[in-house]
Amino acid sequence: MGKIRSALEIALERTESVKSDKGSIGLFAAKQRGKKIAADYMDGELKSLEEEINKASGEEKANLKQGIFDILVSRITLPNSKEEVKQIESAGRGLAVLIGAKRFGEIGRHLVQIVSRFFDESEQYEEAIKQQYAPKLRQKEEEIARRLGQNIKLDPFQDPEFVAFYNQHMNSLKEGYQAGLDELKEEVQRLFQET
Repeated sequence: MGKIRSALEIALERTESVKSDKGSIGLFAAKQRGKKIAADYMDGELKSLEEEINKASGEEKANLKQGIFDILVSRITLPNSKEEVKQIESAGRGLAVLIGAKRFGEIGRHLVQIVSRFFDESEQYEEAIKQQYAPKLRQKEEEIARRLGQNIKLDPFQDPEFVAFYNQHMNSLKEGYQAGLDELKEEVQRLFQET
């Protein structure tokens, strides 16, 4: 008759060949620390990425830099506010530290240019969309005034028809800029891989 084994014996037998790889745990921890360093840098709590990078050594340094890079490159998006433009510029300065100012210089200037131009153009575009939609909005306000007997001022973003009109036009603007930004991020990724 066969030997009946407990679940514990089976589990121990299966995990016997599994050894903890302290090296890969350390590298993972370095990457996570890099992400934390990048987040602190972006929040203004850390002034020098170089100091933090120089504290690490060897393979740990590569993983630390990868963690920092992952966070900084993820912050490169199309901005919705002036504050986001400043955050993207800060991410660009951090990427220049990782990649090297000489190698990143032209791309960094191009990044700032795309982001700033998009933000300025999107503000102008929004105003143009509002002006284009204004006659239709006034018609709706007049219709509501006739029904209710009092004047009502509508916020265009409360009108579903305006929101659809707005999104359609803003999305076409974003698509063009997003394509350029994606190309730029690919180039940044390539440069980082070469370092």
